[in-house]
Amino acid sequence: MNFAVIVPLLIFLVIIFMVGFVASGSLKKANYNFLEEYFLGGRQLGGFILAMTMIATYGSASSFIGGPGVAYTEGLGWVLLSMSQVVTGYFVLMILGKKFAIMSRKYRAVTLTDFLRGRYQSKWVVLVAAFSIIIFLFSAMAAQWVGGARLIESLTGLSYHTALVIFAISVLIYVIIGGFKAVALTDAVQGVVMFGGTLILLIATIIAGGGISNIMDGLAAENPNLITPFGADGSLTPAYVSSFWILVGVAVVGLPQITVRAMSYKSSKAMHRALIIGTIVVGFIMLNMHLIGVFARPILPGIAVGDKVMPLIALEVLPAWLAGVVLAAPMAAIMSTVDSLLLLVSSSVVKDIYVNYVKPDASYQRIKTLSFGVTAVLGILVFLMAINPPDLLIWLNLFAFGGLEATFIWPVVMGLYWKRGNKYGALSSMLVGVGSYIMIEQFFSSPFGMHSVVLPIILSFIAYVVVSLATKQATLDDYMAQQQIEEST
Repeated sequence: MNFAVIVPLLIFLVIIFMVGFVASGSLKKANYNFLEEYFLGGRQLGGFILAMTMIATYGSASSFIGGPGVAYTEGLGWVLLSMSQVVTGYFVLMILGKKFAIMSRKYRAVTLTDFLRGRYQSKWVVLVAAFSIIIFLFSAMAAQWVGGARLIESLTGLSYHTALVIFAISVLIYVIIGGFKAVALTDAVQGVVMFGGTLILLIATIIAGGGISNIMDGLAAENPNLITPFGADGSLTPAYVSSFWILVGVAVVGLPQITVRAMSYKSSKAMHRALIIGTIVVGFIMLNMHLIGVFARPILPGIAVGDKVMPLIALEVLPAWLAGVVLAAPMAAIMSTVDSLLLLVSSSVVKDIYVNYVKPDASYQRIKTLSFGVTAVLGILVFLMAINPPDLLIWLNLFAFGGLEATFIWPVVMGLYWKRGNKYGALSSMLVGVGSYIMIEQFFSSPFGMHSVVLPIILSFIAYVVVSLATKQATLDDYMAQQQIEEST
């Protein structure tokens, strides 16, 4: 066990715990609105923290562990494909922007499902949304826990299961204690670590490889396709790359863990600042870490498990103590995504199902106790799922992304910008989206050479528009009910 590597990581975890305890102080003062404080940080995020929390949440185990691993295998084509993620923050904040924040405040929405409930006035829309979040985000959370455990395993030499226990305890403690504000504040720390860590590691990798020209020569000598846009085996076709841009770029507007950030900023100025900072930093981090994966191939040839590329190259090209500091970056990404997803699924159970439909008059103390308890139980369930890890966690994470996007993108976007949309259109869109996505993923993995998320998004859009237009009277009734709600608020 290399203590020179482990000590910086331990220091990082101590800092995270301290932030969580500090954030827990705001919960003690939030008796008036525990749910809003615990799940949204009191809607008081500034521009820098908003940008960092979006970046750290989106930069997950699949990005920092799985992404470089696939880039190691596919070459520069995967770097090109990964850069489609640069527009993530821009699209989310530009499309949702002020309108989403204003509407969520009118509906007193704490979660994305709260917004859907206020907009569509439908119990079934809420239940389908809540169960979709729970089902798909379990897959996403499992991927993050596996990534965190593998990173600790690679650094310490501990067994996978021991590493998984350490990671699980670390995450659960500070998420349960601090809630969303702890997540947002630690995301700010983690975003800075990711920014600096990827830059240091990229420079060290280039130096170890004898410069970019030498590295490129090595890649071309091994396989000329590694330095083309088409991947090592030519599988990254223009159609696939373009459709992947929809998955990780445009359609992230439908990801609940991202959209909830657009509810939490305190002012328009903060939102605009986050848009600029987020776009620049996402582009910088994504380019760095995927280039690291490609450039590691001539330096460390023959790595069998792609998910180990990031820790192995750091240990190879950096002094042990600096490797520990740098590897706090993927640990930061993984932890920030895990805590965000954990809170999102917890809020779906507590707020969207229990408070809305089981016990609307639940006391403050009962809601608080249930929130802590559900978060802990969910963490334990994900831990059990992660005991037998998949071979490539990036695909598990992307599967969850696609399912959530196909479910939510049109009920959210069209619900904001098209008054004729109603609960029937929203419900049909969600059912068609999630149903067609699962079917296509299972039986037609790349229809017409595109990613499997594209057709479900198209079909769910058609379902939303057609069904909404076919139920005009229902649309009018929904609109009148919505107007009454807005007047009462």
